[in-house]
Amino acid sequence: MNLSEWLVFILIMQIIHGLSTWKLYVKAGRKAVEAFIPIYNFVILMKIINRPRWWTFLLFIPIINLIMIPVIWVETIRSFGKNTTLDTILVVLTLGFYITFLNYTSEKLTYIENRNLKSQTKSGDTVSSLLFAIIVATLVHTYVIQPFTIPSSSLEKTLLIGDFLFVSKINFGPRTPMTTVALPMVHDSIPFLGVKSYLFSDDVTKKETSLLNKFQLPYFRFPAIEKIERNEIVVFNQPADTLRDMDNFKPDRNYYKPIDKKTNLVKRCVGIPGDSLEIRDGDIYINGKLSQLPESAKPQFNFLVDTKGEAISQDALVNRYGAREGLKYENGDFALTNKGEYFLTLTDKEAALLANNPTVKSVKKYLAPKGIDGDVFPHIRSLGWNIDNFGPIYIPKKGATIPLTVKTLPFYKRIIQEYEKNSLKIKGDEIIINGKVSTTYTFKQDYYWMMGDNRQNSLDARFWGYVPFDHVVGKPVFIWFSWNTNGSGINKIRWNRIFSVVNGNSEPKSYLIHFLFLIGFYIMGKKVIQKMKKQ
Repeated sequence: MNLSEWLVFILIMQIIHGLSTWKLYVKAGRKAVEAFIPIYNFVILMKIINRPRWWTFLLFIPIINLIMIPVIWVETIRSFGKNTTLDTILVVLTLGFYITFLNYTSEKLTYIENRNLKSQTKSGDTVSSLLFAIIVATLVHTYVIQPFTIPSSSLEKTLLIGDFLFVSKINFGPRTPMTTVALPMVHDSIPFLGVKSYLFSDDVTKKETSLLNKFQLPYFRFPAIEKIERNEIVVFNQPADTLRDMDNFKPDRNYYKPIDKKTNLVKRCVGIPGDSLEIRDGDIYINGKLSQLPESAKPQFNFLVDTKGEAISQDALVNRYGAREGLKYENGDFALTNKGEYFLTLTDKEAALLANNPTVKSVKKYLAPKGIDGDVFPHIRSLGWNIDNFGPIYIPKKGATIPLTVKTLPFYKRIIQEYEKNSLKIKGDEIIINGKVSTTYTFKQDYYWMMGDNRQNSLDARFWGYVPFDHVVGKPVFIWFSWNTNGSGINKIRWNRIFSVVNGNSEPKSYLIHFLFLIGFYIMGKKVIQKMKKQ
């Protein structure tokens, strides 16, 4: 729904609320008309049920309101003496319309002005505490900071599989949820069950007609405290996500998802709005100049390491030369090809170090030649682009106007239709946008180019194109824990990565010792203060 449709919907709900409660307002010593005045009626309702007025604010926060509304229903009936378990079940199962029934049979009801708000049972007290904890956690998760786990090796050497991050929503501006009916604090599926966690039709043919999709909120983002800088690491929703499960690349059909329920990815923003980007033999050029990555970045490539069939110690390959990926045997050891070569994923420094090994005859970076089509964005074979030789390509900037022809349309077609919600038709050489012949197009938002540091083993913008700003989730700020599945014993925990900064310009440094020192200092200080008070 757009903004005007939402306002009409809210107005209708306010009328239903008034018709369902006006007699109860009168019973509580208020005027009947107060039940019909938008927002004010909820402020008065909070007073009737003896709850703080700021609860009204929670009723208008997406996802939070799904928890708060049933709570208000229960609090309302209890304020009129309906305290049994059956009453609670009825008001929840009837979606609050049990209150409507009570409103029109209210002769026997008595308003309890100063009722005891403390739960009469231990289980009730536990439920109340749990609901409050969920509300606070959901607020923090949605608008402040969100935990995130690195699932793939696309940023290997910078971010490792098993790193647990905190992602700040504040830096680039918190985005309000667009999907209004969903479980709190889970993404696109319910853990262990594998079913959708939200209400939405994933059939693309019904995206505009399905009733389930009418409850989507318009995109809105609070002001940011900084802009996305070139080469920053960013968490975002995969814009071309049509998979039911990101681990299954061959679904039974394409699945259409709302923006905020598309798969979360983390990549490096190598190109910002207005940039011209090109990849030459694996190296990124921005506006014609070689991109300067921060020291913390560790771009990797695939290398052919010729040893003429001689084996190198697996321990040396992993621990001395830093190999993590490559051609392997079933037991997990790095394998030699039938030509006596290792196929390894390494940084340039690691490859140079390995080249000095006496066993190694040559080390060659494995690159796709220029002019060979690699089925990359915008998927035009005649361009001859691939992951190692790509572009140049313009990254759209909000407000910028570009000439539009049938030849250039494939670069911007998804932007025009999907991301910026225009109708698009082609008649011969004419491009018709929103019913008008167009030879230019002006972008409505900024776009970014996201890539992995593991350059030849990353599913990124080279395959699906630009990332719109409305798909940006947040900025990873630090690693709070890191788990190495290949480690053993105490070494399963990567101690040197715990509490380390993600987007720094230098080598990552763990602040675990500093954190533990502060905790110890706090505990000691608290004990000293308590001892002084006793004296």
